[in-house]
Amino acid sequence: MTRLITVTGATGALGGRVARLLAEQVADHDAHLRLVVRDPSRTPQLPGTEVVGHPGGYADEAGFTAALAGTHTLFLVSAAEAVDRTEQHLSAVRAAVAAGVERIVYTSFLGSDDGATFTLTRTHAATEAALGDTGLRTTVLRNSMYSDFVPFFATPTDDGGAVIAAPAGDGAASFVSRDDAAEVAAAVLLRDHPSTDGRVLDVTGPEALTLGQAAAVLTEVTGRPVRYEAQTVEQAWATRRPSGAPDWEVEGWVTSFTAIAAGELAVVSDVVRSFTGHPATTVRAHLERHPEDWASLRR
Repeated sequence: MTRLITVTGATGALGGRVARLLAEQVADHDAHLRLVVRDPSRTPQLPGTEVVGHPGGYADEAGFTAALAGTHTLFLVSAAEAVDRTEQHLSAVRAAVAAGVERIVYTSFLGSDDGATFTLTRTHAATEAALGDTGLRTTVLRNSMYSDFVPFFATPTDDGGAVIAAPAGDGAASFVSRDDAAEVAAAVLLRDHPSTDGRVLDVTGPEALTLGQAAAVLTEVTGRPVRYEAQTVEQAWATRRPSGAPDWEVEGWVTSFTAIAAGELAVVSDVVRSFTGHPATTVRAHLERHPEDWASLRR
């Protein structure tokens, strides 16, 4: 029987990559592909792929249940950061159960735990627990911080350089390329085998870099001198409050760096190699492959 693989988040950076990879391979795995998206006009044009518009997102539980009808395997991409993201995820899990989905592959975050330093990771811990309670076949992909975040951290300075100012101390993070994360996800989705059921996979880069080392990589790739400036937590809040973002979001930004300082994002795994057959991509290689990720630092 042909399996229906349903992908959420296909208009985003990770989900779009996964959708493209699956579209190239599903026919060889006796499967077909459905994309459930808020805005069909932004959906990648992929031959032979069904597109279902669902503007209500995960919060519209009944609508999402209907959008999942007939789905065997669901790729559940975590929702955009929001104050109610946990509730959105729990709604999505309930919808999957109601729709009769047999298998869920979920994008979580490295070090997911109720007591994680990075506050936004706690949403993933709650979602993972809800998935475990469903009794369905599940695989959790705990992706590390993405490599394209590194240039996003850097702010251009008046002297022609740039600075990464953050309370990360001397801690390190195993930045992973979204390309690799997408390949792992596609491989897991296509490999409909009990060997991935119940597994929690840490999807990481090949090394853990301090922000000082990451700044040095940015300098070499972009040609713009980038330095790391360690901040205190108080300084981090003071420099981010003017953004106008709500406190929960600022807290998420700040604690993403204090999690690095605490060593919680330094895990390095062999998951990328195991599922793709090639070594994980370094930050340098990712940025060289994707100059659009550091366009703001071009001189």
